Amino acid sequence: MKALSTKALQVKESSTLAITAKAKALKASGEDLIAFTAGEPDFDTPNHIKEAAFQAAKDGFTKYTATPGIVEVRKAICEKLKKDNGLDYEPSQIIVSNGAKHALANVFTAIINDGDEIIFPAPYWLTYPELAALAGGVSKIVMTDKSTGYKPTVEQIKSAITSKTKAILLNSPNNPSGAVFSRDELKAIADIAVENDLYVISDEIYEKLIYNPDTPHYSIASFGKEIYDRTIVVNGYSKSYSMTGWRVGYTASSKAIADVIGNIQSHQTSNINTLTQKAALAAETGDQKCIEDMRIAFEKRMELMYSLISEISGLNAVKPDGAFYVFADISALCGKTVNGKTINDASDFAELILDEQKVALVPCADFGYKNHIRLSYACSEEEIKEGMRRIKGFVSGLK
Repeated sequence: MKALSTKALQVKESSTLAITAKAKALKASGEDLIAFTAGEPDFDTPNHIKEAAFQAAKDGFTKYTATPGIVEVRKAICEKLKKDNGLDYEPSQIIVSNGAKHALANVFTAIINDGDEIIFPAPYWLTYPELAALAGGVSKIVMTDKSTGYKPTVEQIKSAITSKTKAILLNSPNNPSGAVFSRDELKAIADIAVENDLYVISDEIYEKLIYNPDTPHYSIASFGKEIYDRTIVVNGYSKSYSMTGWRVGYTASSKAIADVIGNIQSHQTSNINTLTQKAALAAETGDQKCIEDMRIAFEKRMELMYSLISEISGLNAVKPDGAFYVFADISALCGKTVNGKTINDASDFAELILDEQKVALVPCADFGYKNHIRLSYACSEEEIKEGMRRIKGFVSGLK
């Protein structure tokens, strides 16, 4: 039998989805499990959004639409981008896709030729390099650390650029660190992109979940025509409106890039689910109080989790400014043992604490940091308190 695709065989399983599935299975089996793995809000989708989908089904809105999405939802996205981000787009520049992950896959396919390099500041969402590789791209990882709040410096980005560099990907607020780029930081990166004729892929999926008033969200595309023309904004509804399972995201870009993305999607998936499009329209045009309610709840949980982590000797974290994760360094615990088993890295730590304390969390080797963990606070305050109590007890018992 002939070999399968080399590119496909090199794709790694998503460690976040794998550990989340394991945690769900343990909980379903009756284990008293605390899961800090979730990459999705634990709130229900707001009722007015669900009702819009129900009504669309009743009305028979179940046939093909234009590949980029119905014009009403694309117009609503344009209005959102103008109001929230100061960006002027026409509906023809918007492509609605099956979640932001699909949008990213479209983008990589649209701009990358075999051997093109994409700069990924670390920590990065583990899916980025996999999607880039499937499109024939080569990842250039820029490592950061706590001293810069896990954000790259101008010098680091400049030093990573070669004649093969095609794009820089930015994710602000960041998964897994919660870091938010400032206006000055984004402006400096925009200047680098323009000077070096690079695309910028700006993943802004967590933009509504920001907790530090000193670090509001800015879109890099808003810093002038030159950077606007070369930026592809990626966003969606999963995090802000708790619509992960609905699978709806979008890109906003120049018309030339949007046309290519639209052609790609027309052959791969065509339009997204029609009922989801109506739900997205309701999300954009309906009451926005649901976003702020979730943001306030997440901020309270973040403060709680960060304060409890700060009390645990051996865990070192930077207070997140956005998203719903705490990114913690466990390097100080490496070499320690429990029940004769040694912690060599975050994967060992995650496996042992799941076995010993029934706490599930995400080891971050696939995010670029083998000695860091990601803890999601998309769970109740009671679960945060109990989970952190178990982690503290586990760490204090290490030898």
